[in-house]
Amino acid sequence: MALADLAVLIGRILIAALFVGGAIQKAVDPEPAMQLLSGFNLPKALVWVALAFNAIAGGMVAVGWAVRPMAVLLAAYCAVTSVFHLIPEDPWQMSIFVKNWAIAGGCLVLAAHGPGRYVLSKSG
Repeated sequence: MALADLAVLIGRILIAALFVGGAIQKAVDPEPAMQLLSGFNLPKALVWVALAFNAIAGGMVAVGWAVRPMAVLLAAYCAVTSVFHLIPEDPWQMSIFVKNWAIAGGCLVLAAHGPGRYVLSKSG
């Protein structure tokens, strides 16, 4: 079982890294995300909500806190944000669209199975 526990830990950290990295990317250069939002007639300020959610949820998944609900929320986030990439005439955007759904699937598996054995204890 040690290999399975290690696989869950590594998988959880890799999924979390994607969202934390997205938060960092939005912090460093928010303009592309803002342009994407405004192209859908959404407020540019939503980028800051997305940044905060990505950072908090990704961080919680990484350390193993509230993994099940956070993974469900991250799966929903991937599903919603996939709409921004549904551009059939652009193969690059379509690959991002499909990857969003694949990541949502990974999050749902994480939600179903939980954080595994290795979690950072909240008590110290």
